[in-house]
Amino acid sequence: MKSKKYLLFTALMLIVFAFGLVGCQPAAEEPVAEEPVAEEPVAEEPVAEEPAAEEPAAEEVDFVTWYQYDQDNTDPASDERVGNEYLAKNIPLFNADFEGKWNWVNIPKAWDKQTAELVAAVIAGGDVPDLIELGGQQTITYVNNGALMDITDWVMAQDWYEDLETSALLACTGPDGRIYCVPTAERPHLTYVWADHYPNGYPTTPEEFMTEAARLKEEGTFAWTYFGSTAYGGSAAGRMFFALLDSFGGGYDDGQGNMLLNTPENVAAIEFLRETVALGYNPDTVFAGDFLEENSFKDSSAAAIPTGLFGYRYINPLTAPDGTEYATGSSQDMIDAIAAGDVVMRPMFAPEGQVPGCNLDIQGLGIPTGAKNVEAAYDHINWVMGDMERHIEYVLGPGAGFPSLLSAQELPEMQVPFYQEAAGAINQSVCRNWAGSLERPSEAAEAIANVIFKLIKEDPTLDIATELQSVQDEYNANN
Repeated sequence: MKSKKYLLFTALMLIVFAFGLVGCQPAAEEPVAEEPVAEEPVAEEPVAEEPAAEEPAAEEVDFVTWYQYDQDNTDPASDERVGNEYLAKNIPLFNADFEGKWNWVNIPKAWDKQTAELVAAVIAGGDVPDLIELGGQQTITYVNNGALMDITDWVMAQDWYEDLETSALLACTGPDGRIYCVPTAERPHLTYVWADHYPNGYPTTPEEFMTEAARLKEEGTFAWTYFGSTAYGGSAAGRMFFALLDSFGGGYDDGQGNMLLNTPENVAAIEFLRETVALGYNPDTVFAGDFLEENSFKDSSAAAIPTGLFGYRYINPLTAPDGTEYATGSSQDMIDAIAAGDVVMRPMFAPEGQVPGCNLDIQGLGIPTGAKNVEAAYDHINWVMGDMERHIEYVLGPGAGFPSLLSAQELPEMQVPFYQEAAGAINQSVCRNWAGSLERPSEAAEAIANVIFKLIKEDPTLDIATELQSVQDEYNANN
């Protein structure tokens, strides 16, 4: 009988032998790739491609403006019908040109409330429009309150920049030398005159005016009418008052941001004006407000009216001294009266040695701080300024002045009696914005209008220099 050790040894040897057999098996050969057999191509049925997904059309974005005009107001008797008609015509044209991109939506704003409303909205962080129409006298108020974007770099990069009238651009420039709006039209001030009432020509000196005024009074006619009310936030300060004081060599500021009222020149101008009021050379409506003073020129019971060039849009219908009527009830009436020679345009008179003064205002476009669609505002400005025909249409419509582009001033539309008469008056004047360097023009206008009204109408016994000094000191104390 075999032992257990013998049996265990035998089993182990069998296992080792088995593993050896496994290790001696030949390695598996790699399969040899066969050459493919060429086959006849089989015509495949064309596979219909899935149509490419279209990009979703971009949605039009509302481009919101504040103009003082109402495109939905079709009343032919509206004071702002010229601007209303302009918007009614041009909003659809703009939207067609920018179809799929911008949709122009205008929100009408009263001209005498827009500034305060926009400044309040910017300060409160509220909704503001993408673009506003503005006047030059409002620019400083906007800038001082941070309500307008600095658009200097963009303006200077535009093709029309070099063509801008320097004085117009200055009215859009802030105290820091940066540009905050684009001037579209210049609105200088001058005097509309019924030629028949002044057969020897409109006076060129205060002395001549007094002589002619006495003659006209005997004939039952006022020598002039003007806006002398304290209404509309002291609007009178920039109208006839400034032209008169400036013609006497005076003004409202020292060029350094301070009010300067108490000067011999200003005192002399106000003494002169006070005397004309005392002698009854103007209708009482000059102090009534609501532009009632214009009625006396409309019916030719007043022989002249100093106002802005844009006054032609509002002073109608007209009846000339000889009874000729211009009665369309539109801006065409003044244009026709000038073409007929019944109305002429003249500068303010001035003392010997002085040059007639003239308030220079502008109409312009600005972009409020916080505007949502700045690119839309840029497109709109270029739409008005980059096309000469469209620019002239704007100037003849809501611009109501001279084109701010020098090349446009040479176009045939400007070579008509109205603009030729206006150019003759302006070229004899030195025009500048009444606010000068004053940084709070709204406050200044109200204070100036109030004190001049008090001195010539409320209490003509007051000492002029004392009252002017008081207003000057009060304003400058807040500088």
